[in-house]
Amino acid sequence: MSAIGVLALQGDFREHVEVLERLGVEAREVRQPRDLEGVGGLIIPGGESTTIGRLAVKYDLVEPIKEMIAEGRPVWGTCAGLIFLARDIGGYEQPLLGVLDVEVERNAFGRQVDSFEIDLEVPDLAEVSEPEETGRPFHAVFIRAPIVKAVGPKVRVLARLPDGTIVAVRQEHLLGTAFHPELTDDTRFHRYFLRMCRVSASV
Repeated sequence: MSAIGVLALQGDFREHVEVLERLGVEAREVRQPRDLEGVGGLIIPGGESTTIGRLAVKYDLVEPIKEMIAEGRPVWGTCAGLIFLARDIGGYEQPLLGVLDVEVERNAFGRQVDSFEIDLEVPDLAEVSEPEETGRPFHAVFIRAPIVKAVGPKVRVLARLPDGTIVAVRQEHLLGTAFHPELTDDTRFHRYFLRMCRVSASV
């Protein structure tokens, strides 16, 4: 498999790199457009979405990332990364890729002290689950997390909170999670994304 890029401008990119390496996949930290050359997919980590967006503009990464998406290479945004991918974030003025047809509410649960963990049912993870993982909920970590308030016609909802709030979505080769899979020992979301990358590479 080709190397998987992890946008390494700000936030918890190192945790994603560690999970990928644990899965035996080469991880490449992306800080400049040339770092995107030849990667099979890109993870945009959690952090501070405004800062990530501004740094992506500063280092001329916005258009190259859009180009790789247009080519069909998968991109996954976690927490702040989901915000950066989104089409609509409720009127906030900050740089966005605007490629994921969702409306996102930033910091939907409040401040850092309002962070929480919860088990989610994610049926699509059955595609990558080992026998002992089949049917197991995904333990999700939410830290100053966004939520998805509305989705476009091509967006599929992957996970909801018990009250119906959308917290994971997929639009073709784009993946978005409001939580932080890289902060748990469960690698199924990373394996799910890697499967998306393999399928994309075979087309």
